[in-house]
Amino acid sequence: MDVGEQPEDHVLVMGRLAAPYGVKGWLRVTSYTELPGNLLDYSPWYLRRQDKWQATPIVSARAHGKGLVVQLKGCDDRDAAAMLTGTEIGVYRSQLPAAEADEFYWSDLVGMQVIAQDDRVLGKLDHLFETGANDVMVVKGEQQYLVPYIEGQVVQSVDLEARIIRVDWDPDF
Repeated sequence: MDVGEQPEDHVLVMGRLAAPYGVKGWLRVTSYTELPGNLLDYSPWYLRRQDKWQATPIVSARAHGKGLVVQLKGCDDRDAAAMLTGTEIGVYRSQLPAAEADEFYWSDLVGMQVIAQDDRVLGKLDHLFETGANDVMVVKGEQQYLVPYIEGQVVQSVDLEARIIRVDWDPDF
């Protein structure tokens, strides 16, 4: 497998267990999904423990404020919940709904080469993040670039097969 390629079915980090909630083993959840409740659409969750992904069923869950709280199988008290604090929550790529035509998940873009209009290679897409105004691509090459992800303006094309993102971006900006 080449650098930047990803297996067809790999675990995607979708959130993390934030902190114990109460004394009966419940945990607060930080969701990386657009709507926090969407994380509950995936079952089972996979928790990264000692660098291994372990399937973990959800016993109960509910919205709490702007986030979620959950109780996981085998997590019956505050001490057990505290041991899980900071644990990443993942789901297999195959658990996600298929992307529509001309749509893709951020994880599909990670590792793609980013090329400016003058054919200068800026580097590989390391990750994306939201700013409120627009999403931003973090491109790492000889240096790091923060490139706005604005389709049609900055992002000119995304070729999933060739693993190339073409951008109208001045690397000297």
